[in-house]
Amino acid sequence: MIATETAVQTGRFYINGAWENPGNGLHPVMNPATGKVLAEMPYATEADVDRAVRTAHEAFLKWRDVPVVDRVQVLYRFKTLLEKNALELAGILTSENGKTADDARAEVRRAIQMVEVACGMPSLMMGDSLNDVAKEIDCKTVRQPIGVCVGITPFNFPAMVPMWMYPFAIACGDTFVLKPSEKVPLTPTRAIELLHDAGLPPGVLNLIHGDKTAVDALLHHPLVKAVSFVGSTPVAKYIYTTAAAEGKRVQALGGAKNHLVVMADADMPKTVEAIIGSAFGAAGERCLAGSVLVPVGDAAGPLLDLLVKRTKSLAVGDGSQSGVEMGPLVTSDHCKRVAGYIEKGVAEGATPLCDGREKKAADGFFLGPTIFDNVTPDMTIAREEIFGPVLSVIRVKTLEDAIQLVNRSPFGNATAIFTSSGKSAREYSSRIEVGMVGVNVGVAAPMAFFPFAGWKASFFGDLHAHGKDAVGFYTEQKVIMSRWF
Repeated sequence: MIATETAVQTGRFYINGAWENPGNGLHPVMNPATGKVLAEMPYATEADVDRAVRTAHEAFLKWRDVPVVDRVQVLYRFKTLLEKNALELAGILTSENGKTADDARAEVRRAIQMVEVACGMPSLMMGDSLNDVAKEIDCKTVRQPIGVCVGITPFNFPAMVPMWMYPFAIACGDTFVLKPSEKVPLTPTRAIELLHDAGLPPGVLNLIHGDKTAVDALLHHPLVKAVSFVGSTPVAKYIYTTAAAEGKRVQALGGAKNHLVVMADADMPKTVEAIIGSAFGAAGERCLAGSVLVPVGDAAGPLLDLLVKRTKSLAVGDGSQSGVEMGPLVTSDHCKRVAGYIEKGVAEGATPLCDGREKKAADGFFLGPTIFDNVTPDMTIAREEIFGPVLSVIRVKTLEDAIQLVNRSPFGNATAIFTSSGKSAREYSSRIEVGMVGVNVGVAAPMAFFPFAGWKASFFGDLHAHGKDAVGFYTEQKVIMSRWF
């Protein structure tokens, strides 16, 4: 399904290998750069969810017995189709999410990398073995698929985040039900059209759209064995506690308040570009966005001089247009919410060095990048996840002060330090209570073969997304002891 500006598409479910028009009440999907309706999507009822899950369960009984070397052949073909259609996917992504064309293309590339890693499942699923663990007794471990798995994905990475989940699950021998964000359903829909064209057997992957009604039905369904979620911390905690109470395996990735620490010996021009990309890339709508800047000692003066100048020159507009460096926010409501945080920052005494409210546009959901100086740790903008292009500056005197500041945060998703000192970088990365650390890297996003390793209130569960953790999450481990007479 391809979204265009001239035709409003009607969304469909994908169940048991067929596309359906369920006829439920339709809800609009907007282009955030123009405010125009791109599509109207049906929302799943409890009956729709039950049908999708039962279909996935029936397919699982057959798919789990397909040899892993045969299961991944579908993914090889899928990868080829994704590469052939990468620009189209990126265009759809920009139209419904708002991020720039460059950001969208990079996201699709990351999505394809997830499929590449999942194609290695014949090696990744291998167990261990040891002969003669006791006299004439051998022991081995094997990994077996867990069953029907569910993915509930967010609006900010509609191409990549679903690929954190279903390629790994499918390769492991599981079946899957995907419920993407109702704000950005077109990109995952197009990806699943390509997976269908790759020859995936009916029922192995199923797609539904919806809101909390669909989510709750998935969390409580007795045939669902595992749930993967990415979103805000309050919802992640709800997903985790609800599904875990039902005996399901859960990985629930939550929100963040990521700190960027800058030492006085940092390469300031390169550091500023990294901060711009971290704080304002994707309009700040990502869980790895740097949202608190922590200049240490004498770093503040030269850093902020360069940063403010660069920020004021940042081109904000429709992400599909060339030269645009930051697009709109995803919805009108979210745009108003972020603007409310800017108002709160001013009211609480922070100093706006750049005020994004000055770049509001008549059409679309635009805010410019915002930088607040003289922020204190107790201010709302320093504590809460804003999920927009708002950067709060908290000045500290020493690296020790920076470490203590970051470790007091209830979140633990990502952080970065900018320095020319190996000693400072090592001390910071060793002592910081955060799951993903960048050293002179503003967005510490792990590649597909490493885990997305948030800590504290940024993650609920035991096994993280993608990498080796994904194999552990989507399989059960069995230990077999053997003796032959």
